[in-house]
Amino acid sequence: MKRCGWVNQDPLYIDYHDHEWGGPVYDDRLLFEYLNLEGAQAGLSWYTILKKRENYRKAFDHFEPSKIIHYDDKKINELLQNEGIVRNKLKINSVITNAKAFLKVSEEFGSFSEYIWSFVDGKPIKNHFKDLSEVPATTDISDRLSKDLKKRGFKFVGSTICYAFMQATGMVNDHIESCFCYNEHSGKST
Repeated sequence: MKRCGWVNQDPLYIDYHDHEWGGPVYDDRLLFEYLNLEGAQAGLSWYTILKKRENYRKAFDHFEPSKIIHYDDKKINELLQNEGIVRNKLKINSVITNAKAFLKVSEEFGSFSEYIWSFVDGKPIKNHFKDLSEVPATTDISDRLSKDLKKRGFKFVGSTICYAFMQATGMVNDHIESCFCYNEHSGKST
């Protein structure tokens, strides 16, 4: 079975690629989780974050923004001592900042999903890459998304992070054409 070239032999990574990555996500809480985990990845590998994902879920109340907005200094210090996550104060604080911005966007648009999917007209973009080297790190859409998220107060949402988020949540299907997952996710062609 042919997979994208970035997948290693760890069953956790294989399962992530085969059953999650590139599948369209419309659930607000899950979108919030992905956005923050992609931010946590900055300067690291996704594999590092994936191995810590369950720890992140426990540490951050399963990424429930309505709980995270109430985090205080005591909770932040607790998170800074948590060896199961990346203990970077800026990244930890960004989750709290993002929770507040997330709730405002959700209220303005009816849901975060409505807002985020509007950047691709509500449908996944299906790319046609034959090789991993063809896959971009950023696009015009990720540039626009990054700029808009920053304007709305989000942190750790540079264009590269936004594009990785778009790939993970199926806003774009960047499985290479020879990957068995390529045709599993429907989308409009670009």
